[in-house]
Amino acid sequence: MHYGEPVIRRAVPLALGLLCASNPLVNVLDTLSKYSHDNDVDVALNAIFAMGLVGAGTNNARLAQMLRQLASYYYKEPNCLFTVRIAQGLVHMGKGTMTINPYHTNRSIMSTSATAGLLATLVAYTDAKNTILSKSHYLLYNLACAMYPRFLITLDETLASKPVTVRVGQAVDVVGQAGRPKAITGFQTHTTPVLLAHSERAELATEEYLSYTPDLEGFVVLRKNPDYMEEEKE
Repeated sequence: MHYGEPVIRRAVPLALGLLCASNPLVNVLDTLSKYSHDNDVDVALNAIFAMGLVGAGTNNARLAQMLRQLASYYYKEPNCLFTVRIAQGLVHMGKGTMTINPYHTNRSIMSTSATAGLLATLVAYTDAKNTILSKSHYLLYNLACAMYPRFLITLDETLASKPVTVRVGQAVDVVGQAGRPKAITGFQTHTTPVLLAHSERAELATEEYLSYTPDLEGFVVLRKNPDYMEEEKE
């Protein structure tokens, strides 16, 4: 960023936004906040938009405060103010119930359509003044390809809502470990439906129900555990 060409400097904030989509890491937000006041207006524009991508659908209070400060800082710059408003809309997307992160199924599978939507929008922002900020603002709709809810809703076999207790905590990589290691750490117990953050994972708190899928994300169908009933009778 210090010695690169202007084209490279403008692309770096967008790359950070792509790497940390809907994952508001503090060090990334601090870096983007610094570049949002850059002397090159294009770098500042891209940094502001990347801040929106990083916090998309998280309702992150710290990021929302940063964007409010940027709105007052750039109140005389219509292009920058427009981008700040877009970023604010992304942060509060779906009132905090949605995400644009392309990884799903415990972040083990990448959605190609979501990645394509993100890349199409970022490529348009490499020349924002002639695309997004000109007559092609509709290119922002490409982001819709990457939007999906980040909640966990449990259903019974008749597809009726079935609230159950689940543990939600930070995901732990247990690949290759012997026995049955804990897949989450620092968990809290909630009743479904619940929201899952970027690095969180959920598991059923009791063995009363069994899920048809190994990963608890989105809509999960549960069935009664017959063995659990027998244990209760004893």
